[in-house]
Amino acid sequence: MTDGPTNVYVALLDEGVDVWRPVRAKHLAGDVYQIADQPYDAETERWEFVPGDVVRCGTVNTSEGEVLAAKLLVDDAE
Repeated sequence: MTDGPTNVYVALLDEGVDVWRPVRAKHLAGDVYQIADQPYDAETERWEFVPGDVVRCGTVNTSEGEVLAAKLLVDDAE
């Protein structure tokens, strides 16, 4: 396990277009990260993955270039 937070991008839901929010996450292993505790208000914007979720990440192309994005919730049984 590596230390220190990194940024991963999480899709915002209900936006009508693809919108990605940079969030802090802790790298666990390989392409697996845990979304760190941070301010999140589901009434303001809905994230596809929320603080505490463990996610598998991959790259996506955005208007800012290629970024590391949360793509899949990791099952606790994995």
